[in-house]
Order: sequence, then structure tokens, then C-alpha cells
Amino acid sequence: MAKEGVSTQDLEVATERMIADAGARPAFKGYYSPAAGTQYPYVLCASVNEEVVHGMPSAKRKLKRGDIISLDTGVQLDGYFGDSALTVAIGEVNDSVKRLLKVTEDSLELAIDQMRSGNRLFDVCGTVEKYVLSNGFSIVREFVGHGIGTSLHEEPQVPNYVDRRGENPRLKPGMVLAIEPMVNAGKPETRVLSDKWTAVAKDGSYSAHFEHMVAITDNGPWVLTRP
Repeated sequence: MAKEGVSTQDLEVATERMIADAGARPAFKGYYSPAAGTQYPYVLCASVNEEVVHGMPSAKRKLKRGDIISLDTGVQLDGYFGDSALTVAIGEVNDSVKRLLKVTEDSLELAIDQMRSGNRLFDVCGTVEKYVLSNGFSIVREFVGHGIGTSLHEEPQVPNYVDRRGENPRLKPGMVLAIEPMVNAGKPETRVLSDKWTAVAKDGSYSAHFEHMVAITDNGPWVLTRP
């Protein structure tokens, strides 16, 4: 649906309908953030161009040719949560933007392959960091992935870089992590807009975001949010 002329509110309405039709509940709508001091009012985060995460849908925000949009949503079903995101291009985008999307998505796939019993969390985090930086892009540090299960956000946190101050647990079958590289074309710094939710790249550069929810099994990684 993400095409030229479509508003981000159109995407919100469609997302809410699809979640209801599936018999699930939206995980984001009503989610309270202490940093924002309020509940998130939408089922979808629709982050356009320099918006990194938590972009709020709006009927006034119509997609244009050359835009990119990160679509992030979550659901609750039968007591468990799901969370996933991807970034898509609207019409034709230039080669540097295509490369941003590809590197971000590829970094996620490389991280998923590290989700194996016996590895450690830093194997996942470090794989994203090394690949993204080696391709000349920067990693957002203020927002990270997370454990997920009967709550939307569980321990451990899953940064897209190695944070030696954090925990580095060994990965075991049954663990489920939401891995979500957030990558800026320019510098890594972000700021939050006056709506208290929308985080943008401080330098105005494009930002990409891909996320999958991955379970560790005895037979390797199982991507629960893969179609």
C-alpha cells in the first residue's frame, strides 16, 4: 500500500483493520513510554525519510516519489507479542538510498544467523555493528532491540553495537529476541520531536529500520515474523 499519494494515516487504518481481522490486539496503541510521558495513540509507527522510529501517522503526511518509509507494528495474540518492521522505497530512489536499505536489511539477516545456541548476545550485536560501519553508514545508539514474549519489551536489550557495559548472556534454545537495526545514512545522533515520540536523524539524513522476531531452537534460528 505504501505508494505515492497514500497518507501515513491510510496505512494506519489498514494496519488496524488487518490486526482486528486476524483476531489480535495492537501492541503499540496505548503503550506507555516514560520518556514521552504519554501513551502511544496509534497501532503503527510510520517513519518517513529522516525519521528513525516512532513516526506518528497523519492524514497530512502523503508519501512522495523518492521517499522511504519505515513501517513498524506489533500485535498481541493468545498471550504472546509479535513485533516487526521494514523500510520500503516509494517509487524510484537513488543508488545511495537503495544501498542504505540493502545494507540495513543485510545486517539483520547476518545477525539472525548468529542466533544459535552457544553463541553470545554480543555475537548478534557485533555482527550488525561491524557490517554497517564497514559499509560507511552509522548505527543509532539511543534505540535498541529487545527480548520479547509475554511482554512486548523484555530483557535482554539488544543493541546494534557491542556495549561492554551491558550483559552478554549465552544464547539458549527457547530465547526469543527482536533484532532491529536502525541505520542512518549520515551521523548516528538523533533527537526527539515536540510530539515526544518521533525520533529523527539530527543531521536530516535518511534512516532505515528492519526488524524480525527470532527464536533460538536446537536446529538454529527460527524467524517468527517471516511471511
